[in-house]
Amino acid sequence: MREGQAVQHGQITLGKEQRARLLAAGIRFFLTAALCAARCPGGYAPFALGCVSAAGPGVGGGAALAGAGLGALVFMDFAQGLPFLATAALIFTTAQALRGWRAVEDRRWSAVVAAGLFLTVGIIYVVQSLSPLADAAPCLASALLTGAAAWFYRPLLRMGQEQLEPDGVLFLTMSLLLTLGDVTVGELSAGRALECALVIYAACQRGAAAGAAMGLGTGLVTDLCAASGSMLFGGAYGLGGLLAGLRQGRRGRCAAAFLAAVFLALLPVQHPLARPLMMEAVFGAGVFLMLPGRLFGGKRVLRPQEESGSAAGDRLRARLDQTAAALRDLYDSMGRVSPRSTEENPAVVFDRAAEKVCRSCALCEHCWQREYTGTFNAMNDATPFLLERGRAMAKDFPSYFADRCIHLPDLISAINGELTAYLLRRQYRRELEDTRRSARGQYAQLSELLTATAATLETAPVSARATRGCIGAALRPREGEKVCGDTLASFSTQAGLLCLLLSDGMGTGEEARKESALTCRLLRQFLEAGIEPESALKTLNSAMALRGADTGSFTTVDLLTCRPGTGEAVFYKFGAAPSYVKKNGTVRRITGGALPVGLRGADAVPDVTRATLAPGSFAVLISDGVADANHDEWLQDLLAGWEGTDPQALATLILAESVRREGLQDDCGVQVLYLPPEGGAKMV
Repeated sequence: MREGQAVQHGQITLGKEQRARLLAAGIRFFLTAALCAARCPGGYAPFALGCVSAAGPGVGGGAALAGAGLGALVFMDFAQGLPFLATAALIFTTAQALRGWRAVEDRRWSAVVAAGLFLTVGIIYVVQSLSPLADAAPCLASALLTGAAAWFYRPLLRMGQEQLEPDGVLFLTMSLLLTLGDVTVGELSAGRALECALVIYAACQRGAAAGAAMGLGTGLVTDLCAASGSMLFGGAYGLGGLLAGLRQGRRGRCAAAFLAAVFLALLPVQHPLARPLMMEAVFGAGVFLMLPGRLFGGKRVLRPQEESGSAAGDRLRARLDQTAAALRDLYDSMGRVSPRSTEENPAVVFDRAAEKVCRSCALCEHCWQREYTGTFNAMNDATPFLLERGRAMAKDFPSYFADRCIHLPDLISAINGELTAYLLRRQYRRELEDTRRSARGQYAQLSELLTATAATLETAPVSARATRGCIGAALRPREGEKVCGDTLASFSTQAGLLCLLLSDGMGTGEEARKESALTCRLLRQFLEAGIEPESALKTLNSAMALRGADTGSFTTVDLLTCRPGTGEAVFYKFGAAPSYVKKNGTVRRITGGALPVGLRGADAVPDVTRATLAPGSFAVLISDGVADANHDEWLQDLLAGWEGTDPQALATLILAESVRREGLQDDCGVQVLYLPPEGGAKMV
């Protein structure tokens, strides 16, 4: 019965994967074909070539290449289509030939190779043209656009990836709108009117800097494609995006600021496209105002209300108190360290030297057994002279020992070597203790300063904002252990940030649990105090490195932060096992190469990976005891075939399957975040 269910489950999973791959291939095919309509002077179609590069090898890249062929047939003549198809074929063939190389998975590689292959083919035609100097500039500009398109499209088009980077979505939307540039109503271009709406949207959502960058970039590309011969669109869109971004979050004011900027920039300009552009800006602003509210994170854009002075003071005081408490706890944790030994015994110098010289001596048994007391006293008498002078000499040893030792020069040489190492170790421990004492003092002083500052502010309760999402978790200790060394935590900050934590302590049992629990508690205090995750992790790592110098322990940190309203998620990893993002039948694997917390000093930084969790998607954190990082295909297959919506059931299933496959060779921890579709969310 179980075998039949397994076969049926495998068939369902395979069918879903096949449908997902066919759908993805179809999207790449039609998208590349459509982008062939966005052409620059010289007949170049850089966005379509960037799409072929971003699709990569395999079925997705083949579909994009086929779409390029269709687009060339529809939108280009033979003279333009031949070099275009040659470049597209070169890009796909290169990706296919180097498939499996780590460099190919780097989006920088895609961008550089796409731009380089474009220039390789394009320069041949430029050199053979009647005016090479005039044709070189459009060729170079199109090469840059090809590389940029490959860079921005890459996270959107690779098979198995569900990440929708906002920058990539905006760039793709701008590219598609360029294909509508020739769709006109009278003198007005539908594509350019929609570009105005896109620039206002970017400015309204992301502020002045992003609005200016989006406006300037879109305008310059439009100038190039329209062959305006000036920076007409670049100047108007760039200034419009800047002024609209200054009214971030207020839709009506953003649109009005954009229109005012465009009219201000174009009224003095005598250019055939200036008047149509002003009308296109008006229509674009109207389209922007009619956009549905869900594109702005809700059914309507809410204007932020100004906080009263007392409310702002209350929030500041609460954050100062939380930060001070986190630093105070960090200070206390460093003070609770129990060193393995207060000071190394100098006798280790003689023990190690004797191992090297005396073990093979003919008098070894006589000196170290029958005359052990005399030998011990001789070494003990010589110790003060060694430590004072920093080296041993024959006169430091009593005559009864020096006259008897037949390898005295060799013994003294070995003692000096071990003495040098001993003195260096003692100096290192003292410097480390001074550093730790200084760091503890700084943490304590900063904590007192923040506490004193917070005491001067008015008190008032601060309520945490509720966030939406469902979380499941499961823990199992290693076989034979009663306590799991992994620690899980999930919580929401007052800023609406949902945090999932997984820490794996070195080893197993109670000691590992104490270390992982301490790491989670300290990091949680920093995050709840409003400190940025990356800064909190760097501070924690520096402190744990000093602490670990005595304890010899370290812990991994796997942190996921998510804003459920927008799905913006960030994975932070310090030595952690892979994480997974699952949407429908596709699974994305997220890894990192940073060492665990406490193994490196203050210069260590976590691996940071950004993703977008769409409604209905899962994010899964595991410890290394759940699955081997090099053999986790079974886990990816399980996630791809999962059809449920209960994160606790999924966490339990993953742990049960791990125990069946791997056994309990290590502590196991699983934490799952599920973002329900709109209307189905539950309170965490």
